Amino acid sequence: MSNIREVSQLAGVSTATVSRALRNPELVSKESRRKVMEAVERLNYRPNMLARNFRSERSYSLVILTPSIASPFYSRVIRGVELAAQNRGYSVLLGDTRDSLRREDEYIELVETRLADGIIQFRPSESNSRIARRTNFPIVYACGCADTALPSVRIDNIEAARAVVNYFLSLGHRRIAVICGPPENPHSIDRLAGYRRALQDADIAEDPDLIVHADDYSMQSGVKAGTRIAELHDSPTALFCMNDEIAIGAIQSIKRAGISVPGDMSVAGFDNIDFARHYDPPLTTIDQPSDEIGQMACNMLIDQIEERGVSQNNVILDYDLIVRASTGPAP
Repeated sequence: MSNIREVSQLAGVSTATVSRALRNPELVSKESRRKVMEAVERLNYRPNMLARNFRSERSYSLVILTPSIASPFYSRVIRGVELAAQNRGYSVLLGDTRDSLRREDEYIELVETRLADGIIQFRPSESNSRIARRTNFPIVYACGCADTALPSVRIDNIEAARAVVNYFLSLGHRRIAVICGPPENPHSIDRLAGYRRALQDADIAEDPDLIVHADDYSMQSGVKAGTRIAELHDSPTALFCMNDEIAIGAIQSIKRAGISVPGDMSVAGFDNIDFARHYDPPLTTIDQPSDEIGQMACNMLIDQIEERGVSQNNVILDYDLIVRASTGPAP
């Protein structure tokens, strides 16, 4: 089995540089990092992780808490977390909480017992779990909503939703429906606030019949909520769905009812999951920078763990409105 000295000799750098390249790659030049990684691959070098962890009293593991491992959007954020973690010498443990505080607490115990070093929380707001009661371990919120005293990375959900409705208004739509997630969900609350603000700015009275709450953010819930929209006596000409999965499910129900998209009703989603561009019709949606959210949240967490300090506590990233064929002018 190869050792660190053999790696340093083959790469033409010191053993200290090899160690830094593997543990803190941002401290090593790009060229030196390339030489080290090529040597590591050629020699099939595997560092003694147990010895490293024992010396540093760290596990070099991070825990991601996600309400749904099946979410296409969260999977892209996880991809960003894993990329950043790998670059800085950490592994990632995935905790599928299924929106259960009990399961969340079980994963938090990994950090409290030093089996992991910190947590990236995908729940959109501080919960009633130990995270809300105890902040003596490193944590970063990703994909959240309201400001928190804890470090977070997110977009402005209110303004993003407002942008969708304003786009509908620019196309001449005035009767605009919305399918929200569960009413207590912070994403639902913020995005509904953006919907309402855009209508108020346009002097359009809110119609309670046009606000439908889905059971969750799944396609199945979108199918059910879309059926309610399709059955409205005075049909809307535009529909804003609070994520792409709801939108895809809703379009199925709407088209099944003989309503064309976008001829009779324009539909827009939120998140820009990979399937959105390949659906029929391709879905207009809000593009969240999922990979960037994951990478930034991971680096913020590791900076806490390594006591480097966090330069920004609440980072709000830009979003884009991606216009595709599911939306068009009002009929």
